[in-house]
Amino acid sequence: MSAGIQKVAIVTGASQGIGAALVDGYRKLGYAVVATSRTIEPSGDADIVTVRGDIADPATAERVVTAALERFGRIDTVVNNAGIFVAKPFTDYTDEDYIAVTGINLDGVFHLTQRAVPHLLAQGGGHVVSITTSLVDNADSRVPSVLASLSKGGIQAATKSLAVEYATRGIRFNAVSPGTIKTPMHPEETHEFLSALHPVGHMGEVSDVVDAVLYLESAPFVTGEILHVDGGMSAGH
Repeated sequence: MSAGIQKVAIVTGASQGIGAALVDGYRKLGYAVVATSRTIEPSGDADIVTVRGDIADPATAERVVTAALERFGRIDTVVNNAGIFVAKPFTDYTDEDYIAVTGINLDGVFHLTQRAVPHLLAQGGGHVVSITTSLVDNADSRVPSVLASLSKGGIQAATKSLAVEYATRGIRFNAVSPGTIKTPMHPEETHEFLSALHPVGHMGEVSDVVDAVLYLESAPFVTGEILHVDGGMSAGH
């Protein structure tokens, strides 16, 4: 990083699990961070601004971008980490399930990324990385997950489309596609079942996903990549 210039990352879903670890990871790189989630608390770190809000609401995206510009004057990276997962047989999904999952997994990514891109262009480039799921590439009969595949599959396809659209203008778009990661989302009693879904026989750690995102951050020749961090899940069983 050039002397005197502090880069700025936006991280969604930042209050716990992977999101909170991504905030720490970017701070260790020297970035300032705008961290957002529905329940996030203010930070004692002067280089972290927190914005509480529902990422499915376009007004939240607006507030996040404004906070980045008002506090730090720029945006260099957007990490679309916020997501929800509802596993149900297809015909059991309710309209509320559909609205909730597509709202966070699709609308949230669309609105924030669209508002951030002009500011990345103003810096001469930047990076957008989204967290998807390995189920997009490898559906599993033990985990009925149509809404995850519908929403996250759309993000994976859009990542490639955006990578090509902005390739000559310095913005890279990538995605990390995890298997099942040990986070507060998964109670201890489910770990044995979830471990068995992966060819390596165990779940991933939060650090595995953070390391993948930070690799992509430092990889100027990598764009349009869907990086699988899934214990072999996408390769087969």
